[in-house]
Amino acid sequence: MATGEIMTATSGETHDHPGVIAPPPLVFAGSWAAGVLADRYASGWPLPPALPAKVLAVLLGGAGVVFLAGALGLFRKAGTRPEPWQPTTAIVTSGIYRVTRNPMYVGMALVYVALALALGSLIALTLLSAAVLVIYRGVILREEQYLERKFGGEYRAYKARVRRWL
Repeated sequence: MATGEIMTATSGETHDHPGVIAPPPLVFAGSWAAGVLADRYASGWPLPPALPAKVLAVLLGGAGVVFLAGALGLFRKAGTRPEPWQPTTAIVTSGIYRVTRNPMYVGMALVYVALALALGSLIALTLLSAAVLVIYRGVILREEQYLERKFGGEYRAYKARVRRWL
């Protein structure tokens, strides 16, 4: 299969989803909200963002939106669902998926950092690592096992060619 093609499923497995522990947007949003609330009500440490932090927030947020929009558009074009708790009917390997196997999670992390910077929430920034760990262990590893079962060697070849993150 040529790079940039869409792989379609051939297996008829009955458990046709990866069994992720939670929707990834909720993992990121929950961690971010906990950090912001902790900053606002417990620590009293929220920093008023300086101009460089605001500029960085805009740049990172814009990059995150580009990652997310690009990935979602490719999923729509391939006719498969982006929600990891739904069955996958195709693996997209074109566009941003040539650079990273997880552009939606990269995009969500970039938007998370942008929002934390914009609000000056140091605790939210420190909680990002916990959110990424939950995404890695509770979502990505489960998705990868599911995709290997469903698409076999085609997915393993894609996985060998493209990095998980960047």
